[in-house]
Amino acid sequence: MRSRVQILAETKTLESKSTNDTSIDQPVAPIISSTTTSNAESNSSTSNLEKELKVFSQLWKFTFNDLKLATRNFRPESLLGEGRFGCVFKGWIEENGAAPVKPGTGLTVAVKTLNHDGLQGHKEWLAEVNFLGDLIHPNLVKLIGSSIEDDQRLLVYEFMPRGSLENHLFRRSLPLPWSIRMKIALGAAKGLAFLLEEAERPVVIYGDFKMSSILLDADYNAKLSDFGLAKDGPEGDKTHVSTRVMGPYGYAAPEYVMTGHLTSKSGVYSFGVVLLEMMIGRRSMDKNRPNGEHSLVEWAQPHLGERRRFYKLIDPRFEGHFSIKGAQEAAHLVARCLSRDPKVRPMMSELVEALKPLPNLKDMASSSY
Repeated sequence: MRSRVQILAETKTLESKSTNDTSIDQPVAPIISSTTTSNAESNSSTSNLEKELKVFSQLWKFTFNDLKLATRNFRPESLLGEGRFGCVFKGWIEENGAAPVKPGTGLTVAVKTLNHDGLQGHKEWLAEVNFLGDLIHPNLVKLIGSSIEDDQRLLVYEFMPRGSLENHLFRRSLPLPWSIRMKIALGAAKGLAFLLEEAERPVVIYGDFKMSSILLDADYNAKLSDFGLAKDGPEGDKTHVSTRVMGPYGYAAPEYVMTGHLTSKSGVYSFGVVLLEMMIGRRSMDKNRPNGEHSLVEWAQPHLGERRRFYKLIDPRFEGHFSIKGAQEAAHLVARCLSRDPKVRPMMSELVEALKPLPNLKDMASSSY
């Protein structure tokens, strides 16, 4: 992962474009290619791209200059983070339109730019638009609009004020309470169940389920993001889809690692890893741990059925303030999700029903310690 300084060092200053606001600082722009094109070539390229976008007409359309203004010229203070796709900036637009507004007013959004690191980046961008632009669910991040100009590719999403689950669990000093963690797990499970079982289209194989892909709104409602590796699931007699593009290793199901085959049960395995991380407070892969503890699954899995042993593995930052029944049920669900046999893993809809009571259980372990 590059540092903020490295990200900004790699960006380049764009030629100034005409704008009504002459007080704007010199912009810091997303990484762009140095290739220049004629207007005819540019229009042809944009037209061809729009044909690849199945849902282009459903999204708000922004100009690059709109988003430059909305993010205050992509200035460093607007940078929210960086992922495989590119950099993400905070911006502001009109509540009912695509025009930029004064910072702190209107609708707050997240503007994601495209990294020009090769063809795969473009493919991921297309997948992101075609899946999130078509799928609507309370536990999926909403894609609001896009901008396509020359080689610039930007996407505009609803802003998630509490950021990613990864930041809360591993990068902040104040730990998330047990009830909030289970609320987040339930929301993430609902989003995944929608993709794998309920969406009105072929099953969506979400190949990038991980801590950082779970974003949180102001009330800690979980919403799934990062659909660059998503694929339409198998149809007809097919049992899987194949891909050479690897998701995060610590979350990948064994059959995916060995064969490259993805099924809906591969997503169930990844969910089990995330739920285990939330319970224990450790990353799925951590090379800084002692030998034998690098892989969270390999280290913790043998103890999931041992009640006393597993309680000692629960995140110590809870200080005993977690539900005994909830921990037992969650450990049982994790064990089923992490089965090496995909057929033994539960359906996501079954996990949703099992998780529903967990955020509200009050039998705190602290009284039993």
